[in-house]
Amino acid sequence: MPLDASRNSLVLPILGLLVEQPAHGYDITTRLRERYGHLSVTRSTVTSLLKALEKAGLVSSGPPERVGNRPPRTAYVLTAAGLADFRHKVEAGVRDTPAASVNFVMAVAYVAILPLDQAACILDGRADRLDQELAALSGLPDGDVLEVHMLEVAYWRTIVATEATWIRTLVRRICAREIGWPTQQTDQYGSAEA
Repeated sequence: MPLDASRNSLVLPILGLLVEQPAHGYDITTRLRERYGHLSVTRSTVTSLLKALEKAGLVSSGPPERVGNRPPRTAYVLTAAGLADFRHKVEAGVRDTPAASVNFVMAVAYVAILPLDQAACILDGRADRLDQELAALSGLPDGDVLEVHMLEVAYWRTIVATEATWIRTLVRRICAREIGWPTQQTDQYGSAEA
């Protein structure tokens, strides 16, 4: 785990799950494993991250509660600061992460936390940046080098081009309202953002 817990790749999906509903560490661990099988998730890491997020003021905890014969569990809820941080992390993840990265996948999974127009604009900007990256890759000299020595460049061109195309299609579908979008994002305090 990074020394700065906020840089752990599990922070974004943990905050995202808490946007959906308050939860205890065991529940969060289970839901992370179910949704994101490609992530390495342990209960101890989730517990450590929840404590670090609480210390940072992004989540708060209630008193431990016992249900049946189970051990007492502490439920966590997202704070207003946590919701603002989550939105910032989603925006930055969609806008700034490298092509084909897990961080982009995690951010785009929660892009609906942003207003529709803002999400479309950020995604469109990412596609433009990927087009620039693709243009730079196209400028690499491969005519003088055997193709077998440049396979990674051809692979990366395909990956970047595919992601840019996927994003442009997503933006078109978002703007055409083909994808359902929340009309309001409401935090647990009842205030809403249009």
